[in-house]
Amino acid sequence: MRFAAIETSTEWCSVALWSDGEIAALERRAGHRHSEFALPMLQSLMRGSNIEALAFGAGPGAFTGLRIACALAQGLAFARSLPVIGISTLEALAQESGAERVVACIDARMREVYYAALEKRAGRWHETIAAQCVAPQSAPKPPGEGWVGCGSGFGIYEELLRSKVAMIKADIHPTAVAVAQLAAPRLAAGEGVDAALASPVYLRDKVAFTKEELERRP
Repeated sequence: MRFAAIETSTEWCSVALWSDGEIAALERRAGHRHSEFALPMLQSLMRGSNIEALAFGAGPGAFTGLRIACALAQGLAFARSLPVIGISTLEALAQESGAERVVACIDARMREVYYAALEKRAGRWHETIAAQCVAPQSAPKPPGEGWVGCGSGFGIYEELLRSKVAMIKADIHPTAVAVAQLAAPRLAAGEGVDAALASPVYLRDKVAFTKEELERRP
């Protein structure tokens, strides 16, 4: 199977091409310029290759970045009548870490984080704590020992989160390579959907505080 993967949920923009287990990938720090970089990077990687599906980082993460990845996957899939699959960015973060027990935590701004605890069993990730948007001081501690904290949330709120994990790797971020690794068995199992059904996972609808809310906050 050959398919393309797109991940733009954080400040990093990455794309990957999966071809029968071999992965080629490109990545760069994009800031807010994902819409400028993602398609040219993917076109450079594919170089006219025929693909059979599209995978994308579905969220949670930066709202604009999620929409860009989803829209790009949908557009390419519509043009080729290909299936699409969305992959959790928190699961991709866990996959990228290389650990077996991961607390995935991405800065959600507005003094909150996107947070989940995931454990790898029999080659697949399982949620011990379901994905949620939560204030870092209220994030639940996962049961047991040996948890590795990964993601930008730990970089920003380390003081509030360090007691929940044994080790912190704050510089880990979701990548298109991780998205491709997670998508491959699911696409092979026929879990891809029609492009029209693909959608981001936001976990939170609100994108900013109102002026009144800002004035009331400590």
